[in-house]
Amino acid sequence: MATENRINFWRRNAKVPGSVQPVYGAQHPPLDPRLRRTYPKDTKLKFNNLKSKKASSFHEFARSTNDAWDIDDEEDEDFLGTPAPASTLPSGLHSTSTQNQPLQNQAGDTENRMSHKLAFPSSEAQNLQDVQEDDADCEHVNGKVVKSNSEAHLNSSSVHSTLQKQQSLPVRPIIPLVARISDQNASGAPPMTVREKSRLDKFKHLLASPNTDLEELRKHSWSGIPREVRPITWRLLSGYLPANKERRELVLKRKREEYFGFIEQYYHSRTDEHYKDTYRQIHIDIPRTNPLIPLFQQPVVQEVFERILFIWAIRHPASGYVQGINDLVTPFFVVFLSEFVTEDVENFDVAALPLDTQRNIEADSFWCMSKLLDGIQDNYTFAQPGIQNKVKALEELVSRIDEDIHNHFKKYEVEYLQFAFRWMNNLLMRELPLRCTIRLWDTYQAEAEGFSHFHLYVCAAFLIEWRKEILSMVDFQGLLMLLQNVPTIHWGNEEVGLLLAEAYRLKYMFADAPSHYRR
Repeated sequence: MATENRINFWRRNAKVPGSVQPVYGAQHPPLDPRLRRTYPKDTKLKFNNLKSKKASSFHEFARSTNDAWDIDDEEDEDFLGTPAPASTLPSGLHSTSTQNQPLQNQAGDTENRMSHKLAFPSSEAQNLQDVQEDDADCEHVNGKVVKSNSEAHLNSSSVHSTLQKQQSLPVRPIIPLVARISDQNASGAPPMTVREKSRLDKFKHLLASPNTDLEELRKHSWSGIPREVRPITWRLLSGYLPANKERRELVLKRKREEYFGFIEQYYHSRTDEHYKDTYRQIHIDIPRTNPLIPLFQQPVVQEVFERILFIWAIRHPASGYVQGINDLVTPFFVVFLSEFVTEDVENFDVAALPLDTQRNIEADSFWCMSKLLDGIQDNYTFAQPGIQNKVKALEELVSRIDEDIHNHFKKYEVEYLQFAFRWMNNLLMRELPLRCTIRLWDTYQAEAEGFSHFHLYVCAAFLIEWRKEILSMVDFQGLLMLLQNVPTIHWGNEEVGLLLAEAYRLKYMFADAPSHYRR
């Protein structure tokens, strides 16, 4: 009888407490206004009917609403969930997360839209959830539908609950993990196209020749390097390996031994009075490097980074260690690790690799990072004059190519140094997902002065990319928060390719035209 009375109460009281309302200001960075999703007629949001739709029972009401207090717990569990062992993955599948990248971008668009709009009515949200669940849990491999390995960790009810919560409430932006940084042509789901296979064959042909034509290799690398040949290509383009194929093994052996000679000679001095402050700062910064990616939180990996950065610092006393250099190790480490890992890299246990393989990855990362820093070392010497000059050059360039943005900054007293310093110091690594950084560095390696000169035009193109959002901000705080937290979470190879094309156009117009470059 008591149960029947409670049910009748909820039927009589249609206006129940706790109705889902939009939460404004709950998510930063500002959402990209271009991300607007068009829904089919059968899933179109009917906000006018929302108020008139009544909950027929308490159970239906409970299913149609969510408690904001417990959303974070399940998100963290999903985010930190351990992937299935490699043996459970079908051959040809590198990563579930990479294969579903287009779906994830689409889902991200939906989430962004929902952070500014009301939640779905429960019946329509249910229909859309069912479609998304089916798409997310299945992958097409060689024409066959294969279940995702996520089923090994989340039953259908928990997936349903999480999706419903993501659609009804704004969620924290989550940086994509390392497994999602593979080139889209190597992400698994669609088979490699004829054009992509042709590009891979060209790379393999160039790399197999007795003397690799580095100019031709740079030409092909500018538009992106296939994942399968990226490690060897980066070693060649950075100047770490010689073009002569017969000499490569000898050079690798010698340079790796040389690096570990430095370890034996210098690493024990990290506790000395003269170096302890340097080591202490490195030790503090390493856990902050890509904190959302489990790979970089492994003690083995953090020790590798500490050795690399400490040895580089004491061998370059003019600059020593500067905060930001720690970020520059990660792309090299991931690329060289991917040579030995075909499963989800972000959760891969590096300690499971043979010791010699770990040592080779560490040594190669050190030497390639050293080659990069040799070209931009004035960025990290006393007072960092290289960065100061580049920020000033960026200001002059923007004043010529987009006077509206330049005047908008002046109107609200925004200094370029306040946001562009980090863009130069970290080479946009804090502004882009790691997968985009690796694609960007493909082109930087192909450019003659990619990291030192072409990066300026990439920063200018990156700033102009957010022109509409910048001009819509009418206060200093809003502008600075946007520029320091640009919403690139959904970016992939296509967006980076367009950014690089615009940067190349700017370079072509202004690099050899100093009268146009300055007022």
